[in-house]
Amino acid sequence: MSVTTTAAPAKSLIIGGLIATAIAAAATTAVAAVGSATGISLVVGGTEIPVPGFTALTVIFSVLGLVLALVLARTVGHPRAVFVRTTIVLTALSLVPDVLADAAVNTKILLMVAHLVAAAIVIPAVARRLSA
Repeated sequence: MSVTTTAAPAKSLIIGGLIATAIAAAATTAVAAVGSATGISLVVGGTEIPVPGFTALTVIFSVLGLVLALVLARTVGHPRAVFVRTTIVLTALSLVPDVLADAAVNTKILLMVAHLVAAAIVIPAVARRLSA
């Protein structure tokens, strides 16, 4: 079943998703920078995560989410609902490594906040461009 049958909806999805990705990357970078500036360690497993690492990983995983949305828009009957459910589960799963990380508690919390901030920006921005 093809839900997205013209280039216009896909173009809107891509542009909106990329804008949300940029905003989410800036937001997670700010979370990391503010956390670091206030004394929260960014050391996980003995290695410090550089602040730009938050930017890069947010972009990578947000673009993967956008690709998922594009695939769902072409293959399922209700892409918005499937996308939202799937990305909420994936967001919850992304918190597991944070909880298990060899890091200080406040570092784990900062990592989880970064994931949730990115998800709160990207998921709705992409979902609203998908067919209900």
